[in-house]
Amino acid sequence: MSRFDPTARDAEELWEGMYSGHGGHVWTGRPNAALVDAVADLTPDVTGTALDLGCGEGGDVLFLAARGWRVTGVDVAGTALERARAHAEEAGVADRTRFERHDLGISFPAGTFGLVTASFLHSYAFLDRAAVLRRAAEAVAPGGSLLVVGHVSRPEQLGPLGGDFPGADVALPDPDELLATLALPAQEWTVARKALLERTTTLEDGSEGVWRDGVLRLDRR
Repeated sequence: MSRFDPTARDAEELWEGMYSGHGGHVWTGRPNAALVDAVADLTPDVTGTALDLGCGEGGDVLFLAARGWRVTGVDVAGTALERARAHAEEAGVADRTRFERHDLGISFPAGTFGLVTASFLHSYAFLDRAAVLRRAAEAVAPGGSLLVVGHVSRPEQLGPLGGDFPGADVALPDPDELLATLALPAQEWTVARKALLERTTTLEDGSEGVWRDGVLRLDRR
């Protein structure tokens, strides 16, 4: 059964409904493994700041803050941000984190950052992902990095991403397709990491499903 309401009228209603519909936490609180690996060689020495788009309950934000970044986490769901703030307090990194509510199709955090991340920033509706990621690239300071981690394919048992959403046509590009879509100036950007990862998870019905995820890290010259 979908966690999302296909009658939602905007992004806030869609995602707030998903988070508030769960009495506990939706995610594990651990950082995304692909992100941990992709930023292992980075240190917060460009601007000291990082931006996490679609931060959810803050797992990646807390990881980056623990590594010394001053991190801004952004999400459209107020409930997710409340949980993220509480997690930051519990982890002792509240002084290095801040959280802002943005519908990224409408508004975007101000400023530039040494690292901008977007992990699994997918939505069934109300999001032009490619446009948001181009805006994310603009927010990377010279010498900084843009990291995008996203699904390329889902377990066949789950059906297509979009499910019951009227008119949903959600693209899941691989890193090469994403790179072509972003069309960033080659003289300004270096491909630091490009990978396809495969992982097997246990689904809600008890069966095992295979996910393929793409990782693209671009470093700004």
